[in-house]
Amino acid sequence: MTFVSSAALTNAMRYQQMRMQADLVKATKESSTGKVADVGLALGGRTAQSVTFSRDLDRLNVVVDSNGLVAARLSSTQTSLGQLSSVAQTFLSSLTTASSGDNSDSLTQSTGQTTIQQLTSILNTSVNGEYLFAGTNTDVKPINDFTAAGSPAKAAFDASFVAKFGFPPSDPAAANITAAQMDDFITNDVTPQFLGAGWQTNMSNATDQQIVSRIALNETTETSTGANSDGIRKLAMAAALVSSLMSTNISQAAKDTIIDHSQKLVGEALSGIAQVQSQTGIVQKRVSDASDRMKTQIDLFERHILDLEAVDPAEAATRVANLTQHIETSFALTARLQQLSLLNYLT
Repeated sequence: MTFVSSAALTNAMRYQQMRMQADLVKATKESSTGKVADVGLALGGRTAQSVTFSRDLDRLNVVVDSNGLVAARLSSTQTSLGQLSSVAQTFLSSLTTASSGDNSDSLTQSTGQTTIQQLTSILNTSVNGEYLFAGTNTDVKPINDFTAAGSPAKAAFDASFVAKFGFPPSDPAAANITAAQMDDFITNDVTPQFLGAGWQTNMSNATDQQIVSRIALNETTETSTGANSDGIRKLAMAAALVSSLMSTNISQAAKDTIIDHSQKLVGEALSGIAQVQSQTGIVQKRVSDASDRMKTQIDLFERHILDLEAVDPAEAATRVANLTQHIETSFALTARLQQLSLLNYLT
């Protein structure tokens, strides 16, 4: 005779349920992902190959995502450069009109002031909390406002005028300043303030060094534009000259000299800004091409990984269905076994 224990049967069913539930978790994961649940168990010696592919895939995805941010920064930079070019073109038109005598001095001065204010606003543009034209110093505004109260650049400009002529531009004696004297002042006193060391001392907080980004696994490039380019400096210098001196008591000959210098500076500024736009466009194309190449590589890696780790979706779905049915049957049998009782048998 042998003895049959209902407790033994119940425990056996419970252990079987636990095993089938674990198998169901794996089968469900494989059915939803289309890949094996345990790569090491399924691939054995080929696991290292799968891990290598996955690592390279992750690296490529990180660089592609980074390129998306770089592309957004470059696009915003191009927009800002386009706005600068438009501001410079409007200023040049006003200077051309002033040179022919059709603009009043006050209107020309107002245009110069508006130009330098717009230039400051554009250069202080930020994207995602980073200033576009600050170089590597992205957390600091790149340009100080020349027209603001207490501006060190404006103070240096006014001080250099007084040092040169012995009186401020508002003094009646300023009417005796000759064209040659004004030309000498612009060349030897104002130019160093904007095109020399004075620019970064009083006007600019930007660095000459630009942001260098990795746009591919083996390729890096500068992906920012600074406020220290010659075109920007020359536009700022022309606007500062006009806004500071055109509505003062200086002679008409001196004002004509300012207009002539400013026209030349703005023309050169437009050329310089266009060159920066071109260089930025070249970088944009490099970033786009690098991303396209890496996306092709990503597709290849994903196909290789899928070849190694893929499961038959129909088979995975069938396993899920079968395991679910077996577990439900096991639960039903367990419930019936738990109802077995010697007392019920004797009665």
